[in-house]
Amino acid sequence: MGHNVAQKLISEHLVSGDLEPGTEIGIKIDQTLTQDATGTMVMLELEAMGLDVVRTELSAQYVDHNLLQTDERNPDDHLFLRSACRRFGIWYSQPGNGVSHAVHMQRLGVPGKTMVGSDSHTPAAGSLGMLAIGVGGLEVAMAMAGEPMYMTMPRIWGVELTGELPPWVSAKDVILELLRRHDVKGGVGRIIEYYGPGLDALSAMDRHVIANMGAELGATTTVFPADAEVRTFLEREQRGGDFVELVPDDDATYDLHESIDLSSLEPLIAKPSSPGNVVGVREVAGTEIYQAYIGSSANPGLRDVAMVAMLMRGRRTHDGVSLDINPASRQDLENLSGMGLLMPLLHAGARLHQAGCNGCIGMGQAPATGRPSLRTTPRNFPGRSGSDEDAVYLCSPETATAAALTGVITDPRDLEDRGIAYPAFVYPDDYQVNEGMLSPPLAPDAAGKEELVKGPNIASLPDFEPVADRMELPVLLKTGDNVSTDEIMPAGQRVLPFRSNIPKISEFVYYQVDPTYVERARAIAGTSGHAIVGGDNYGQGSSREHAAIAPRYLGLRVVITKSFARIHWQNLANFGILGLEFADPSDYDRIEQGATLTIEGIHAGLESADKTLTARLDDGSDVSLRHRLSQRQVEMLHLGSLINVFKQRLITDR
Repeated sequence: MGHNVAQKLISEHLVSGDLEPGTEIGIKIDQTLTQDATGTMVMLELEAMGLDVVRTELSAQYVDHNLLQTDERNPDDHLFLRSACRRFGIWYSQPGNGVSHAVHMQRLGVPGKTMVGSDSHTPAAGSLGMLAIGVGGLEVAMAMAGEPMYMTMPRIWGVELTGELPPWVSAKDVILELLRRHDVKGGVGRIIEYYGPGLDALSAMDRHVIANMGAELGATTTVFPADAEVRTFLEREQRGGDFVELVPDDDATYDLHESIDLSSLEPLIAKPSSPGNVVGVREVAGTEIYQAYIGSSANPGLRDVAMVAMLMRGRRTHDGVSLDINPASRQDLENLSGMGLLMPLLHAGARLHQAGCNGCIGMGQAPATGRPSLRTTPRNFPGRSGSDEDAVYLCSPETATAAALTGVITDPRDLEDRGIAYPAFVYPDDYQVNEGMLSPPLAPDAAGKEELVKGPNIASLPDFEPVADRMELPVLLKTGDNVSTDEIMPAGQRVLPFRSNIPKISEFVYYQVDPTYVERARAIAGTSGHAIVGGDNYGQGSSREHAAIAPRYLGLRVVITKSFARIHWQNLANFGILGLEFADPSDYDRIEQGATLTIEGIHAGLESADKTLTARLDDGSDVSLRHRLSQRQVEMLHLGSLINVFKQRLITDR
């Protein structure tokens, strides 16, 4: 039986386990990606591990999230990251060069390679035929140290594409259609692989849009074949020599199957406040908007911004609408200028921002309170935009532009009634390539001699003690379903400047959900710690490990849920927090905030064949709990963290 693309990528990098879904596998990692919101912690972890120089084929550090320089903290961290790249032998993308995912695809991604990244949208590189997976920063650090990446073997979900997208419908509508069908948990435990004749009409950057937001389905990653479209993309980027064909075998099969007729799709939109809350644009047409925001990692291509410029040429944004252009790379800006498409945007009233993540992560461009903002970004979780009561809709560039012209949510197909034709985008013959702000690593013998440059806001990692055998823990917080890491550890301009200072950033844990959580956690500091109880899909969204480290610093020792999102569950184990699930989900209703849980025989329970533990409640009754940890993860808990595991290994090797 033949292999699909995902199976080929995994089998060629497999170092332990087999391709049986549900079992743990280890795979060799070729490349890593870090960005500044999470990369500062990765570099501190490399330092704590005592690593000399990275042992991957290629590692790249991007500065794209924390670009606002309102004081010294962000620029100090930029200098630290640059010094760490020189110290450990890492590519360094300077502030303003662009969003990590877009720049990596343009300059460094290679078909057939594996990559882990400390950003949940790392799977965007699957558009090139890579196996690219978002994980916590510590797992990236381990990969940089030459260690395999371990995960549960997913099922491969084959999505066959047929037909061709009609005018006014684009790649964003494809992924919104999958979210409309399956919501934010539909991809959990799966790799999404697209195949079929419909691929022929989707460019590599169209595929990037789809692969990027596969993360919103909870998928482990998304994979596309490396075919003629990928070859065309790499040749345009003057990297044709990096192309390697990677396509499914003729007799390839999939664990699950789905099909999408591209020609049947309509413009779609995700209503506040979930990427899975998808409806047809016409269902919400007429809603007045404040902002139309185009760009970010989810729609990063030259085509996506050029489409806006072509539609806005000779026109003006509607009075009272802020049209924000968030280019994904400096290279895209150069090409827009060369194509004569920059001035039409500016003349139309667009606000042009520097190449980076910006408003997508709440770093500027926040909408007015409760006023609708249409965005091509990947997420619309509550408060993520920077406004506490935001109303963010996710849509395509065509839909966002239609709203910018009319002042209300508008199906872009209706623009034809205004005499506006759907423009055709063609790449320019003199396409510009820019590598000037991407610094290559030093040679290994020189790199190891570089000193780290640490500003006053950079603090070393705290120590992580082993998990106790008995814990008596108050439940300081009880949450509902689909709690995101944006809610656990918010981002934005107030918080992210403290990303390399765990004591300081811990002051913001859960402040949008329960402003008293931090104060109550500090009040019991010095005790055995506390617990949190959550619902389904706890920890969805961003890969930020601060959502595990900062609560751990405040005394979090156990999280009990109906179910976990993959990356956050891994991050909890990496930093010695015990993640447990209810054996009977209805027991969630038996535990209230303020209750005390007593868990005994933890070490034996972690090692037991049935992987069960028992928590005793205040009334003397018991709740049965289970864990899904591998023996490797159990060892982390026994030693306190994955860092401690690696440090012990280094001592043994020496």
